[in-house]
Amino acid sequence: MNDLAFLPLGGTGEIGMNLNVYRCDGKLLAVDCGIGFGGPDNPAVDVMVPDPAWLSERSEDLLAVVITHAHEDHVGAVAHLWRSLRCPVIAGPFVSAVLRRKLAEAGLGQDVELITVPLPSRRTVGPFDIEFLRVTHSVPEACALAIRTRHGTVLHTGDWKLDPHPLLGPPTDEAAFARLGEEGVLAMVGDSTNAMVEGHSGSEGEVRRNLQALIRGLKGRIAVTCFSTNLARIESIALAGQAAGRDVALFGRSLRNAVQAARECGYLESVRDFVTEEEAGFLPDDNLLVICTGSQGEPRSALAKIAADTHPNLSLGEGDTVIFSSRMIPGNERLILHVQDELTRRGCKVMTADDHAVHVSGHPARDELRRLYSLVKPKYSVPVHGEWRHLSEHAGLARECGSHPVLIEDGDILRLAPGKVDVVDSAPVGRLAVDGSRLLPLEGAVMGARKRMLFNGVVVASLAVDEGGRVVGRPRVSAPGLFDSEGPEPEQIADELARSLGDLPKGLRKEDEALTEAARAALRKAIGRRVRKRPNVEVHLLRV
Repeated sequence: MNDLAFLPLGGTGEIGMNLNVYRCDGKLLAVDCGIGFGGPDNPAVDVMVPDPAWLSERSEDLLAVVITHAHEDHVGAVAHLWRSLRCPVIAGPFVSAVLRRKLAEAGLGQDVELITVPLPSRRTVGPFDIEFLRVTHSVPEACALAIRTRHGTVLHTGDWKLDPHPLLGPPTDEAAFARLGEEGVLAMVGDSTNAMVEGHSGSEGEVRRNLQALIRGLKGRIAVTCFSTNLARIESIALAGQAAGRDVALFGRSLRNAVQAARECGYLESVRDFVTEEEAGFLPDDNLLVICTGSQGEPRSALAKIAADTHPNLSLGEGDTVIFSSRMIPGNERLILHVQDELTRRGCKVMTADDHAVHVSGHPARDELRRLYSLVKPKYSVPVHGEWRHLSEHAGLARECGSHPVLIEDGDILRLAPGKVDVVDSAPVGRLAVDGSRLLPLEGAVMGARKRMLFNGVVVASLAVDEGGRVVGRPRVSAPGLFDSEGPEPEQIADELARSLGDLPKGLRKEDEALTEAARAALRKAIGRRVRKRPNVEVHLLRV
């Protein structure tokens, strides 16, 4: 099609799983490819990725995936989805350093064409003329994309903020955005995360000063948790520890990988080498500061293990302090509060951004959004990267700033040019659960069965029958999560099963499939009378 269109396959109307597609004259360009977390709505799932089916069906027209920055909700799905996309990946130096490790772990290190571009820079990909613009975010080398086409220019902001003192890297390049505004911008596809927050998001420089003052006055062991790719924050924590005479250790694989990638790119030069996890356990309490993963309460993270006292190298207790230098991502509240409660139970003092100035957001609050609109002057505004309340607030602000807002959600195909800006079609969207090395549809049979087992349990029965369909011996029934294996219920249910099958017509008992289904029905009935649940039922039939 000879048009310019925008299609979000993930990340619009939700937090996380960002996957955006631009179409120009029939050719496709993807921007970002990230993960999301299961949360309380999907307790059987740890990590999810957007379903790339629509894009993979058109892979011959997909020119590249461009990554705006190194956060997991923008880059974490590349290794999971690349086999469906099979196109070059374009990214800045730090994203490339992070991504190379992910691809190597997935066995794709030699397969993916990873194109590293300097920042700022400009590159032509088919009908797309892409300019990489420097922005500040809570990770180094974040960029916005000015996407020029023969139909007009679109600014894809990615994640950004205005911070006069970002600590790592230069501030957002406001002059470049002003030049773009003078040139003329058809549409701005923009970050909505903090569109409900008045004022300014704050500065990393302020957090550094606060952390140094706070850590200097603490005794005992100190653990600080933050996002593993927030290198300015990691540097601030490490420097505060060093200034207080403490050795600093990293706990968590993603932290170690991020720090290694950062050092490759020339960051963290002022930070001394970190001590190992093994060494940390032997240091005096007042000489140790730990930076650890787990700010979102992830069950397998270092901090979750420390809170549960199952970490092999470190325990925390009375007189120790844990600082959450992060915000709660919506959906993770229950997990985070559980970890904080466990730490408090162990005697630790827990400090958060609610009571100490130890975190600032990496996303723009309303004053920053107003400033960007005044520079770019887009004709149309397309809010993305947020739930519906965020998108709606962003749309209202865009209207105040003189831009025409267009609200869409995942799957909407928004034609930007030529003619009227409007949703002209839709694409199928969905979520896939990352299950080891597999990707499973969230609403598919396997995940559906897993959810039913989680809430309703599972019953497994094994029985032997002779050629006439008579039960030989007593069936074996197991119902983990429903009944105690040592209790009387499994045997009682086994006896009921045998009696029910004995009452069946002789002809039916000679057919394996019919007999198996009758056994399932009898088990469901027996379980339902006792616990009013509908568990997954499996029957193993052996004819002897």
